[in-house]
Amino acid sequence: MSRRYILQRAPSAAGIHIDYAGELNPQQLAAVTAPPGPILVIAGAGSGKTRTLTYRVAYLLENGIDPRNILLLTFTNKAARQMLDRVANLLPVDASGLWGGTFHSIGNRMLRRHGSVLGYSSGFTILDREDQKDLIDTVVSASGINPKEIRFPKGDVLADIFSFTVNTERTIEELLAEKFPYFLPLIEQIKDVHARYEKKKKATNSTDFDDLLEKTLRMLKEHEEVA
Repeated sequence: MSRRYILQRAPSAAGIHIDYAGELNPQQLAAVTAPPGPILVIAGAGSGKTRTLTYRVAYLLENGIDPRNILLLTFTNKAARQMLDRVANLLPVDASGLWGGTFHSIGNRMLRRHGSVLGYSSGFTILDREDQKDLIDTVVSASGINPKEIRFPKGDVLADIFSFTVNTERTIEELLAEKFPYFLPLIEQIKDVHARYEKKKKATNSTDFDDLLEKTLRMLKEHEEVA
């Protein structure tokens, strides 16, 4: 006896009909079904932030948004995995084009795809904290500075200074005046080391973790074709 097989199309987002009002509380529902545009939602621990974001994705897909135009950003790898897993379990559609991850991981992916516009190849190396310290120490030594003679800041302290300047968008002078005033007499040497450090990273096709954020932001601002 022959069998008859019927090929069926994979379900599309348009075929999903989730009972949002039944699944969410009023505050979550308001966030999930908010109209397009910037939205600020303030929520404490245990309030269902991940659940709300997951259903927001479902709502966007139901309303015809291409998953390739959706980006989920979190602060931890665990939260990123949870969100992507929940989206996959909630929606019987192919949402593989959806991007999700931590700020640093997304920056890493974008720089590997498009970093050539900033002069980076896709195989760039990411320096961890120890690598960063070692590279800064190498730069200090190559610059002819003897840390013992002038009590120059160590590599890990310089790494903190450089990181603060990136994340607060302040100058080295401003930062030293506020947090490290005892290093102000060494401002010119510190600025020189910073410039050498940046040049060395570029020459060795390397980035530190701050670069994954700062360089990605710069790339998006300066190169509209990437954004």
